[in-house]
Amino acid sequence: MSTPLPRTELLARLAERRDWDLVVVGGGATGLGVALDAAARGLATVLLEATDFSAGTSSRATKLVHGGVRYLAQGDIGLVREALHERSVLLANAPHLAQRLAFVVPAYHLWEQPFYGIGLKMYDLLAGARGLGRTQWLSAAGTVEALPTVRRTGLAGGVRYWDGQFDDARVAVALARSAAARGALVLNHMPVVALLREGGRVHGVVAEDGETGERRELRARCVVNATGVWVDALRDMDRDVGAPARAPMVAPSQGVHLVVDRAFLPGTHALMVPKTADGRVLFAVPWLGKVILGTTDTPREDIVREPAPFHAEVEFILGEAGRYLARAPTRAEVRSVWVGLRPLVKHAGDDGENTKTLSREHTVVVGRSGLVTVTGGKWTTYRAMAEDVLAHAMAAGLLPERPGGVTMKLPLVGAGPGRPLAEPPGEHLYGSEAALLRSLPGAERWLWRDPETGQGGLSEAMVRFAARYEFAREVADVLARRSRLLFLDAAAAARLGPEVAALLQQELGRRVDDAAFAQLAAQYARAP
Repeated sequence: MSTPLPRTELLARLAERRDWDLVVVGGGATGLGVALDAAARGLATVLLEATDFSAGTSSRATKLVHGGVRYLAQGDIGLVREALHERSVLLANAPHLAQRLAFVVPAYHLWEQPFYGIGLKMYDLLAGARGLGRTQWLSAAGTVEALPTVRRTGLAGGVRYWDGQFDDARVAVALARSAAARGALVLNHMPVVALLREGGRVHGVVAEDGETGERRELRARCVVNATGVWVDALRDMDRDVGAPARAPMVAPSQGVHLVVDRAFLPGTHALMVPKTADGRVLFAVPWLGKVILGTTDTPREDIVREPAPFHAEVEFILGEAGRYLARAPTRAEVRSVWVGLRPLVKHAGDDGENTKTLSREHTVVVGRSGLVTVTGGKWTTYRAMAEDVLAHAMAAGLLPERPGGVTMKLPLVGAGPGRPLAEPPGEHLYGSEAALLRSLPGAERWLWRDPETGQGGLSEAMVRFAARYEFAREVADVLARRSRLLFLDAAAAARLGPEVAALLQQELGRRVDDAAFAQLAAQYARAP
């Protein structure tokens, strides 16, 4: 493992190089995937993220690495095959952060068990050798054994199938570090504020250091817009003065998740409801010592960094959970509530651009100016999306041709043995780097321990590791994404804010304020 350069040296590298092959704007799943793939092909690559890696949608998934059972019901066999293939790739390349997980669909009507069971058997068939386990019909007693707190009244049985789960934000950081290890320059807290344009063509970007305010011009053969729900804002920078704004590509949709104690669903199985009262899918997923309940799908007009849940969304999740669990969680028992904005793709307008939609899950657009925009998609297929983006850029003559497939069997930094992700967070999330973690000061000093088990948690060494090796610059970088404590127990995270800020100050040699994080933690702790 190569040690990441200090930020001062990263900025010096940025100033030294005059021309890059590729500038990727956006440090979510797709942008990081593009940067890693490009760097692995030997392209001079820089990635710029406005806040922190995966700070937006990419850290707020339902934590599932899945083939898309619902797409099978819609008849989109190609999409399911692609996702199942990519599921197996991610689980192989990051075994400490992505693992298989058993799901149970409880049946309360006689038709449900054969109906869902046959569909899930087809899911197994499509997975083939990449399958994670055989779908099984369960008796009522078998369903209760797998889901001890499932509502037993009227329970006829269940169906067990296998999919994957992961720690999304830690996978994102592993992607950033893996790209850096292959020569990419990756910088967080570095927003792009303008595009460099000459003769109607995009030739680079203007970036602003989020810590100093200093601006830098970066010239590049190709610029990729991978900013998720913010892609339209960057596209608007790519137009002549006085020209009308383009039709938006993205219609954001809000997904809410609630986190409750493990007592509401003990054991190692997740609960999946394929059709709730309003036709949505509901999950109850054991994750890092807690249980995630979600999600919603609510259209939203505004795009904000930290969207808040609507009262009706929290009501919906708690109400639906109460239909399938022996005891429904109350608002007071919610440990954290968090919201992600999904970039749902609109049909491209007729503006003369070469638009190619390879699936209804993601869209790649090569504009007249050469700006490459990618949006939509999901975490599971991030690697395939990255290959698709580079294929479009090469076909358009924006990048030199280089053979693909280089990330298919490319282990991410830290890849190594891990324990089930249902367990509380701990050293197992560091995989092959656990020994390095234990060598740092404070390895035996725990700032927080899981209250239900007394195991795992967050140590002083983990904060130092985040600053030295994982690009952490702010309190939220540590407590929201390197550690997931904000997502597990917002009140506990708020209490640790000042101490984490003090440790970061020691490591970074500059003042770190915890006031903004205190406000953020208060929002996550409140279920409206």
